[in-house]
Amino acid sequence: MVQILIFGDSITYGAWDIEGGWVQRLRKYLDKKVINSNYEEYYITYNLGISGDISGDIIKRFKKETEDRLNDKEHNESVIFIFAIGTNDCLFINKTKKLNCSKEKYQKNLIKLISLAKNYSNKIVFLGLTPVDESKLNPLPWASEYSANNKYVKEFNETIKYVTNKYKINFIPIYDILIKEDYKILLADGDHPNSKGHEIIFNIIMDDIIKNKLLD
Repeated sequence: MVQILIFGDSITYGAWDIEGGWVQRLRKYLDKKVINSNYEEYYITYNLGISGDISGDIIKRFKKETEDRLNDKEHNESVIFIFAIGTNDCLFINKTKKLNCSKEKYQKNLIKLISLAKNYSNKIVFLGLTPVDESKLNPLPWASEYSANNKYVKEFNETIKYVTNKYKINFIPIYDILIKEDYKILLADGDHPNSKGHEIIFNIIMDDIIKNKLLD
């Protein structure tokens, strides 16, 4: 049995996509594999995305969320961790003129998450961030104390690249791929992907998973 634990925020949760986002698409794909194998293959996919979470929030809940779900608490290569976090970390606080989480703290948090995950498995994946439509998010309609800017999204995305490269962790370059496209039409509200956006993100992730034989 392969257990996949996916930690993130509202984008991971699948907000504003009636299909449940890219994580639900991954689950449907894997559930179909289970059924078609006559249950000889077995995958369990956990969506652990919480709206508003930043990297520090995931650190706080990581151990309990993980151990509540794993059948075997020992180090196990049948466990896969996927982290998709940073969009809320890099929000700009309009009143204080500071970021929601400093880049230095964010980098330390990523390293901490890698360290925590390695207690259970070496199969760890980090997703790049998704670009935003700044014209709709200054300020955020649902949280006017914040604004979003691709300048900071890119900087935090580069931090993920740096850390994953340094620690030899698999990185899927979502931002680098989408920023070259007409990505604004893939956003429901300027921030969260719409159904088409989630479908494209799912396909990017699946291509990487297959390429790296993560599910073998």
